[in-house]
Parts: sequence; C-alpha cells; structure tokens
Amino acid sequence: MRAIITGVGHFVPTQKLTNKDLEKMVETSDEWIVSRTGIKERRILGKDKGTSYMAVKAAKKVLKQTNTAADELDLIIVATSTPDMLVPPTATSVQSKLNATKCWGFDINAACSGFVYALATASTFIETGKHKKVMVIGADKMSAILNYEDRNTCLIFGDGGGAVLLEASDEDDLGVEDFIFHIDGSGMKYLNVPAGGSLMPASHETVDNKKHCVYQEGKRIFKYAVTEMADISLKIMKKNKLENKDIKLLIPHQANRRIIDAVSKKIGLGDDQVVINIEKYGNTTAGTIPIAMSEAYQKKMMKKGDWIIISTFGAGFTSGSLLLKWAID
Repeated sequence: MRAIITGVGHFVPTQKLTNKDLEKMVETSDEWIVSRTGIKERRILGKDKGTSYMAVKAAKKVLKQTNTAADELDLIIVATSTPDMLVPPTATSVQSKLNATKCWGFDINAACSGFVYALATASTFIETGKHKKVMVIGADKMSAILNYEDRNTCLIFGDGGGAVLLEASDEDDLGVEDFIFHIDGSGMKYLNVPAGGSLMPASHETVDNKKHCVYQEGKRIFKYAVTEMADISLKIMKKNKLENKDIKLLIPHQANRRIIDAVSKKIGLGDDQVVINIEKYGNTTAGTIPIAMSEAYQKKMMKKGDWIIISTFGAGFTSGSLLLKWAID
C-alpha cells in the first residue's frame, strides 16, 4: 500500500503588507529587504480570525478538487506553530468546520518543518492499511506572534496555509517514496517564542516585554539552514540512487531567497527545477511548502511520474527531506 497525493490547494488572505508599508513601521527599505530575503510582500489575516480559518479554506478546496466528501476522511493532521488556542488542538476546529463526522485528528508542531513531518506521518498511517484518506494541512498566522517593532522578524513572516489529500494506492511506483528527518535541540535558543508555554506562563511582565513574539538570530539560522537542507536533500537522492537531472522539482521551505538559491546550487539544480514564491508571501512557516506545491500544480510544473523533493528547516532545529513521485495527471 502506497500513500499518494491526489489533491492540493492553498489559501492566503487578501490583505497585503508590502515592503513600502514596513518602511513606515521600522527602519528598513524595500531594496534592503528584497536584496537580503527576496520578499516583496506578505499576507495578513484579520485579527478576528485564527489559523483554522485558513486551514479550512485550503482543505475545502482540496475536497472540491478531488470530489471527496468530508465524512470520507479518516484523519486530519494540522501542522502549525500558531494554533487557535493552546488547548484544544486546531484539528478539532477544522474537523468541526468541515463537518468531517467520521475522522479523528491532531496537531503537529515542528515549526517550519511541520507540514513535511505531518505528510510523512500521514503516509505511514496509510501504508499500515489503517487509513485510506488523510487530510494534511500546513498553516500559520505568524502575524499573531510578531513584534512589528522588531525588524529581525517582522520583515520575514506572513500568514497562509495549504493542504493535500493523501490517499491509499496500489500503484507501487507512485507517491511518498522516502523521508529523512533530523532534530538538533542545540538550536532552540536561536529561534523561539519564549513565553506562553509551561516554562514561562503568560504574565504582565511577559506581555510587556513582548516575550510572546518570535525571537531569532538570523545569521546563525542562515548558515545552519543552507547546510542542513542541502545535505539532507543530497542524502535522500543518494539513498534512492537519483541524480540532480532526475529531479523534476525541488519544493523548498520558503524562508529566505538566498537560502533557497544556496541550497539549489549545492544540489546542482537549475532555476527551472526549483519552486520559489517567497516574494509574494514571505515565510508562512508550516504553510510555505503546501502553498508552493499548490501553485506549482496550478502552473502545471509537474506531471504524473515526476520525482519531487521537499526540503525543510525550522526552529528547534528541525529539518527534513521527503521524496515523492507525483501521482496527479
């Protein structure tokens, strides 16, 4: 039994936050942001909506695309670092809003690597024969945890989400082929949200000191991300006896254009082999890869039988690469 992607869709809010807008908020410039990150604008979800709103929108597109009824789903996995609430999991809200009456679900928090970890988890459930249809969602409302006075973070992140339907198939040469994941807890101190958990519960002090907002040390993260994403992608290619010419597309986590360029160069891929959309959305954390995959599908950048590598890196540090053979005509 193999797990194949049969549908993919995404949702991003309509409101845009451009570099020109940010010039009025922090000391920066459009030229500075584009040259260092590749980002021109990002999307912002309204204050009255949570991550589940985007997750449901993306999931409904996939259900419609695949002509699947919500009560056919066996499992919903939501990858997010910005749940609607700490308790219960956002998957419960998504299940309720989809009216998926016959499934169970849970959240995965692996920062920017969350969607890829969720995809591998879902594929394993399918390969065991336990489930036939799993909705995998990656979505984040990063604007909810940003300090818009901190140019180290507010320039980078945006809101958005995407989803895929993973289904069981008897076709042995399609679907999720392999995955390799790493975790290195020594990186915790370089990218985190300090408060809001059990270690540092919310208080007047944590709110006043903006401890509920993202903190990161960009230079350290840049170096680690380039090395890890490239190495783990090359490792999965070598393990599966693939060369760079065999890869139709690399769908990398959209954290920074310079990171993506450095990774693709290390792997030896041409520009036409790499999906990049960071200029439009910034870093949507768990949302970047499914959004990029959805746009690549809409643009007909891959066809049935193409080899696709997904490469990711996130806080923790978490990282991983997943190899799949595209299954949609």
